[in-house]
Amino acid sequence: MSCRKALVELDRQGIIKLPAVKRVENFARTSPLTLEVNTPVVNCTLKELGEIKVKPIASRYTKESKIWRALLEKHHHLGAGPLCGAQLRYIVESARYGYIGALAFTSATWALKSRDHYIGWSERARRANLDKVILNARFLLVPTVKVANLASHVLSLALSRLPGDWEERYSIRPVLVETFVDPALFFGTSYRAANWRHIGQTSGRRDGNPKDVYIYPLCRNWRKVLCRAPEIKLGQMPRPENPVNWAEEEFGTARLYDPRLKRRLYIIAQDFFDKCERNIPQACGSKARTMAAYRFFQNKEVSMEVILDAHTEATIERIKAHRVVLAPQDTTVLDYSTHPMTEGLGPISSTEHEHSIGLILHDTLAFTEDGTPLGVLDAQCWARDPEQKGKKYKRKKLPLEQKESSKWLRSFTKLAEIQKLCPHTMLVSIGDRESDIYELFLEATKDPAGPKLLVRAEKTRYRKITDAGLEQAHLWDYMATREVDGELKIHIPRRGPRKARDAWVEVRYAEVVLSPPKRKPNCAPVKVWAVYVTERDEVEGIEPVEWMLLTTAPVETFKDAQKRVEWYSARWGIEMYHRTLKSGCRIKDRQLGTADRLEACVGIDMVVAWRIYHLTMLGRETPDVPCTVFFSDIEWKALCVYVSKNPIPPEKPPSLMEAIRMVAKIGGFLGRKSDGNPGTQTMWRGLQTLETAAEMYEILTQRGMPPPP
Repeated sequence: MSCRKALVELDRQGIIKLPAVKRVENFARTSPLTLEVNTPVVNCTLKELGEIKVKPIASRYTKESKIWRALLEKHHHLGAGPLCGAQLRYIVESARYGYIGALAFTSATWALKSRDHYIGWSERARRANLDKVILNARFLLVPTVKVANLASHVLSLALSRLPGDWEERYSIRPVLVETFVDPALFFGTSYRAANWRHIGQTSGRRDGNPKDVYIYPLCRNWRKVLCRAPEIKLGQMPRPENPVNWAEEEFGTARLYDPRLKRRLYIIAQDFFDKCERNIPQACGSKARTMAAYRFFQNKEVSMEVILDAHTEATIERIKAHRVVLAPQDTTVLDYSTHPMTEGLGPISSTEHEHSIGLILHDTLAFTEDGTPLGVLDAQCWARDPEQKGKKYKRKKLPLEQKESSKWLRSFTKLAEIQKLCPHTMLVSIGDRESDIYELFLEATKDPAGPKLLVRAEKTRYRKITDAGLEQAHLWDYMATREVDGELKIHIPRRGPRKARDAWVEVRYAEVVLSPPKRKPNCAPVKVWAVYVTERDEVEGIEPVEWMLLTTAPVETFKDAQKRVEWYSARWGIEMYHRTLKSGCRIKDRQLGTADRLEACVGIDMVVAWRIYHLTMLGRETPDVPCTVFFSDIEWKALCVYVSKNPIPPEKPPSLMEAIRMVAKIGGFLGRKSDGNPGTQTMWRGLQTLETAAEMYEILTQRGMPPPP
């Protein structure tokens, strides 16, 4: 019947075309009044009843089926049905007195708060394993049969054969049975006597009367079976064909099974982007939308992983259009010290005297070789344990899997999964000195078809190498003795009080074999390429550049070495992204009560920050394309009207670079020759004003008040 209903609905929507109906079947049940069942009057012991049989009913056309219906219609307060979904019916027969009862089992309730909480499964696990839970919809012993312990005995007989019978009919073996008992009519004594567990009550929404909920496990590992969620790999979710806006394009594959949650996600993302510097009430714009946003973040199905996985799906599609994609990963802290009452936060400072609290965020971004961000590939967010603060010396003795350093391996593993989906693109994982971990190199060399690794080595770590003619050598000493292979000029961006500058550096490169550390004596050496970069001319008061880059990407020529230096220089893009995330989206102003809700909110803010950064860099990569690739008609027309002070917008949209510069000027960008290209700070300020201008322009034009000629 479910299949028939689905086909009829598809035909109604015009998706398929069904042939004309030739004959309409009558599915009405046979009237139970056509059969009269004489029930015995018995008051004896269970032994005196003789053998009790619980027999399944094979067909509704059998005699037992008609007796089953007649008994329930006459003696059960709910009658015989109809029963919903998959179902299995039993008739209870005494060897001495005949038919004395009936049972029915059907598909489980779709959602039940007390049951779902008791099981502890996720939404994905519930949807995947709900068919392993069945409902005892009817249980009847005729009232004229009064025998002690009969009810619990019948339940025991039924449940002993139920898993096999259900599996034989539906090819699914159930592991849990549930039932409802109306406390106004029954005490549930029979179920309790048969070892059923009372786990709570229903909400009573159907008839206003809450029912007691009982469950009975059919196997020992029932909870493990039900909580086992199927793995959904990247690239398996269908993407929206015609997204109506950027939010649907980025979040269209979100694993939010309630469509209302998806629609709310789209709205919140658009509100956060339009008013990126505002707090949640200001960004949402009304009390109703604000309360809806708070309810969204409180929903247990909403998490950073669910939100960012959808965005990663969209990012993968953008990655496939490029030959090489750089994926730097880095760690930053999210300071929420101004909200000390937020539950679940942890210390973010390394000293015992500082009491800053917040979250730690480790993320991986995808960049083109030109520096345009393509999206977020991975994000790990956690709060440190306050009890472990100041115990850094103990963590050195722990295995890598129990330390924060494992974040680098987890991100690289996620990148390896994405690499399999993009076989024609070379992904390069880039890390700073903190990522100089032997296990990371070991992982990167396992699969030649996997992503490449580029890491800046830490000088204080005594890295030994094995080379031709050498037993053991220190990596830095060995590279310093080699001849210079070439020189190039690199740009050092501004960082804190240090100003941006250009520097000439000398480059040396060689293939080396890294010896395993003492703590890994059984591991094999790892072959990598080293690129040693040192500044040629030292500048007084400025620390000279000295990089030791280790990579699994081959470096066979000076051009290859130059390319690896350029790749590492692109790592600063993720620092710019973090600045946009913190200052542009002002995530420290989010007040959501718990760390879990903050993480989900950060997931949306990360996509918003990427979109701002993406717009800023896209104008440099493709400056001449029409601005309609990013701005809607209302937005670019409102932008031109606002900047030019001319009430009539141009007939043709400006180029993307022209539109970006106009937005940046609204945000304070002066546009002088020495100013270069606009940055993310002026962009997010300008976008905030543009949102208001576009809203006003739409109001004026839609109400029949076009600009005067």
